[in-house]
Amino acid sequence: MAYTRLSDANEINERYMDSILFEQRLIDSVKADISTTIFGEEFSMPVMMPAFSHLGAFNGRDLTGLEEYSIAAKECNILNFCGMMENDLFQKIMDTGAKTVRIVKPYADNGKVRDQLQYAEAAGAFGVGMDIDHIFGTTGYDIVMGEEMAAQTSDMLRSYVESVKIPFIVKGVLSVADAIKCSEIGAKGIIVSHHHGRLPYAVPPMMVLQDIKEELKGKDIAIIVDCGITSGSDVFKALALGADAAAVGRSMIPFLEKDGVAGVKEYIESVGKELRFVMSATGFSKVSEIDESVLYEL
Repeated sequence: MAYTRLSDANEINERYMDSILFEQRLIDSVKADISTTIFGEEFSMPVMMPAFSHLGAFNGRDLTGLEEYSIAAKECNILNFCGMMENDLFQKIMDTGAKTVRIVKPYADNGKVRDQLQYAEAAGAFGVGMDIDHIFGTTGYDIVMGEEMAAQTSDMLRSYVESVKIPFIVKGVLSVADAIKCSEIGAKGIIVSHHHGRLPYAVPPMMVLQDIKEELKGKDIAIIVDCGITSGSDVFKALALGADAAAVGRSMIPFLEKDGVAGVKEYIESVGKELRFVMSATGFSKVSEIDESVLYEL
């Protein structure tokens, strides 16, 4: 269901993000290094691909959009994510060589959840996870592409975490309460997200970041944020508010549709360049140094 009134969660999110401003710190600043380490691996920047699903081939090209942006992720050396798909398509994603996290839907068929997690690990996935913000729909439990979803308890999620030896990431966390539960079950990462406004009046992900970061302080769990991330400035705001990385989303689609791998690479590189500029202009030389001290709200 699409919400188009002023209370639309996406509009609320955009207004909140635009209300965050930077102060400038130029004296003694240097050109920033935007490389980062997450889940023990070094990447060229704290920018990640979205967990997209159901992207066919654009403009008559041979590869699906999912494969094309995965190739771009490999060439840009950023962490790749993918969403709902069957195992044969996931294998094609893995064949691109991208370090990929497979996000599995909360299927009512528990056997399918476990099969996809195990297949991903056996295929060499960097990590796996679950998209908990697709549990519910407006008529009860969600139905996605004809597949029924189901409630997920802490014990169920813990069993998924324990069933694999690679990082498990929970996508769709939008509260301190759920962040704590993710930490308790042993998840290695969370994606703070409202999934492009599925919940009306949803709090902007960046608005809850600082509280989540404070609650998870000292715990071995990475925090990623998405929703409305379109630029290096957006990524900087996410990092300053407590995220370890940010994932782009629908802003990437026009570049992917028009120019495929080359278009996505150009877009991701532009995000990285703006992130470097903002870091340099605010006095931060490394990603790990960024904090909220340069932020102001209108």
